[in-house]
Amino acid sequence: MIGARWLQEMAGQLAAVDGVLAVALGGSRARNTHRPDSDVDLGLYYERETLDLGALEDLARRWAGRRVEVAAPGSWGPWVDGGAWLTVNGTDVDWILRDVERVREQCHRARRGQFGFHAQAGHPLGFLDVAYAGEAATAVPLVDAGGVLAGLRELVTPYPEALRAAMIDNLWQVDFFLDGALKGAKRGDAAYVALSASHAVLLVAHAWHAAAGEWATNEKGLTANVARLAIESHGFAEIATRSLAYVGRRPAELVSTLTDLKTIPRPAGDVRA
Repeated sequence: MIGARWLQEMAGQLAAVDGVLAVALGGSRARNTHRPDSDVDLGLYYERETLDLGALEDLARRWAGRRVEVAAPGSWGPWVDGGAWLTVNGTDVDWILRDVERVREQCHRARRGQFGFHAQAGHPLGFLDVAYAGEAATAVPLVDAGGVLAGLRELVTPYPEALRAAMIDNLWQVDFFLDGALKGAKRGDAAYVALSASHAVLLVAHAWHAAAGEWATNEKGLTANVARLAIESHGFAEIATRSLAYVGRRPAELVSTLTDLKTIPRPAGDVRA
């Protein structure tokens, strides 16, 4: 297991690379919800014009004891961006590139109540663009000499009221998905129903997090985590899990699942933590 001292040393070396402006601990370890086998996620906040990928690869090789490819910005898709996967002392360590200007742009969009989900490998619902703002708000700065992370966090702390309202207003899509899926259900199209139902549930889960003023940065654990929010969610997580555990095979079963999900608890506009 990589220790805190080594992690801080790694962050210091990363911050010394040209173009890296700040390094932060993110993911479950930043939120203190990690398991012993959880990855260590390090966000590398960089300036696009000056980032030295060669120096990052040299550093990755020294830490991992073998050659490690550092994916250039955009190599992992338009939103995951790039970075590297290392194993250090038996611990998986992910270096995740974050373009400071793109992060700042999403922080301002979040403040205005604007957001969108974008097609991205590894994100079934889609990558939530203002998750960049959520990462900046919840990450633990390890090196931030220039105050870059501090400035980004200030932009989106506390959770923007405009974004909370927009996430809840977006719940019109839930009925759109569920009503549309009824056509597939009557034909026994379980795949279409499962996809539509999952999308609907995840949109509601995002809205519950927004209602509680809690940032959600991806779909992993999103539904189950609603039960741990400091807000009354009326059994949402349990109902969602039960409904999605078996959507059905026959038309009658599929229609029943969609009917149940139509009544799944949703946050209202006046709900707050």
